Formats: sequence, structure tokens, C-alpha cells
Amino acid sequence: MDLDVVFLGTAASMPTAQRSPAALLVRRGGERLLFDCGEGTQRQLQRSAIGLPDLQDIFLTHFHADHFLGLPGMLKTFALRGRDETPLTVYGPHGLRELFTHLRPFLGRLPYPLTVVELEPGERLDRGEYAVEGFAVAHGPDALGYALVEPERPGRFDVTAADALGVPDGPARGRLQAGEDVTLDSGRTVTPAEVLGEPRPGRKLVLTGDTAPSPLVVQVAHEADLLVHEASFLAEEAERARETLHSTAADAAEIARLAHVRLLALTHVSPRYFGPELADEARAVFADTVVPRDFDLIEVPFPERGAPQLVKSGARPPRSEEGPMIESS
Repeated sequence: MDLDVVFLGTAASMPTAQRSPAALLVRRGGERLLFDCGEGTQRQLQRSAIGLPDLQDIFLTHFHADHFLGLPGMLKTFALRGRDETPLTVYGPHGLRELFTHLRPFLGRLPYPLTVVELEPGERLDRGEYAVEGFAVAHGPDALGYALVEPERPGRFDVTAADALGVPDGPARGRLQAGEDVTLDSGRTVTPAEVLGEPRPGRKLVLTGDTAPSPLVVQVAHEADLLVHEASFLAEEAERARETLHSTAADAAEIARLAHVRLLALTHVSPRYFGPELADEARAVFADTVVPRDFDLIEVPFPERGAPQLVKSGARPPRSEEGPMIESS
């Protein structure tokens, strides 16, 4: 099952010619989950190699304008292009319903089902093959980060062991892989432990949204494959970061180091920085750090297949409307 994170908007509050406001698209198989929807997100999708999909799930981290101003326009675009049956659910922290009360006059009547769901910190949305968990971050009382967590998977099927035990090809082997005992025609019962290797971990993505350094993020991100953490400032602006409940690149790197994550991606980049200086500060603490730009993506394979990898311009269309881009770090 393919899993990646597409960086549609990597700017802090003020966008630049190279960076749009906050928006991340998680693609897992055929599913598309949008996290935050800053101004221009629908255009970023339309300009990308992905296009604007009929999203069914949008997750907001908090209600600062740079994280949701793109939402009304996107919802109206869905209506204008004829969406009428595909439901859409918008998730967010306490205050989401009030936000939509204020947005209703701008949205008018939408022809498709729209559901607004407020999540409590620690609440888990079970999606069968994975779950999305909201957790409190240090950015005011009503702000959430999100973790996408896959369960542990069965170990690899040992064909040689199954042959030696006389397990025939077909449904019996499938049941063993699913964790069921199988009784053979000989009367012998074969258990999954006899033909399966050690259980294999699923994958974990942690997306913080805006936050000051938080011990809870360390806890939630423990051994995550990918931690996407804001880095609005360098260490020289640490006091300003504390005042505004944001993080420095060094702060984010220390979180990644303590949590033993596999890859740290820094985002929410202030216009005062280009990216390499954030990467340099973070890598002094945690070497496996990248600073994606808009239209970069990070592929997250299963752990046994390798480490997460930054793909520069991986979601960029063949011809960009923008001028030359400064390379990602």
C-alpha cells in the first residue's frame, strides 16, 4: 500500500512567491486526506500533478486564518463542478462548528452532504487499515495535531514451513495469514505461529500543525516514520517563538531526536528564511531532517522496504507557471 505526504503549502502566516500557506495531502492507496487548507489550496492542487480530487476528509489543526482560508472556495468549487452525492467531512478541534456558523453565509447551500465533526484530544478515528488520532499541541487551547497510525502486520508467510507441514495452496494459507488456525485433512491443526515470521510494524505519520515544543509531541511521535513539525524560527528568534507559541528548527530537531523518528520534515517556514538555514540548524541536532518546498513529497514505505524519502518536485506538473524555484533542503 503506497503512502506519501504531498506538501501543497509550506509557508508560515505570510506566503511568498515560492511557498503557499499551510496544506498537506496524505495519499494512502486510493484515499486522499487533506490536513489544513490555507488560502489557495485548491489552486495548488489544480496546479500540481494530482489535480483537485473529490476529497472526502479534511482535517483542520486550528483556526488561524493561514490554516483554513482556502476552505470556503474549495467547498464552493466542489459544488460548481457538480458534486452532489459524494459526502465530505471536515474534522477539527473545539470551535469548528462555530467557524462553520460564520462561514455559512459565504457557502450558501451546498448540493452534497457536508458533516462537521469536532474532535477531542486523544480521540481516535478507526478507518480499518489505519487510524487517525488527534492530540493536543501547544498552540492555544483549541489546536490539534494528527497522527496517522497503521496497526502491526502479520509476519511474512514461510512457504517452506507451510509445505513441510502439508498445508495445501489456497484458502488454508490465506486463513493462516489472517491469524486463524487451520485443521488439515490429516487431522493436524496448524497455527499461524508455525508459518508466520515475527509481526511487522505498520507506519506512523505525525503532523503537528503549529506548536511550541511539547512533551506530548515527543510521546505521540515515538518511533514515527515521519514527523512533520513546524519550524517558524531559528534559534536566534527563540524568544519570539515562545511568545507566539511556535518552534525553532532546533526545537523541532530535539523533539525528533527524543522521539527516535526516522525522518523529520520542517514546514511553516517564515518568509525571513529560505530553508537551508533551517536545515543546517536542525541537522546539528537531528541529522535526518529535510525542509520541503511546495510540490515536494515524501514517500513512506513499510519499514522493511527502506526509509522515508524526500522527492523534490514529486508533485510538480510538467510545466510550472512559476519561475525558477530555490532548491529544497
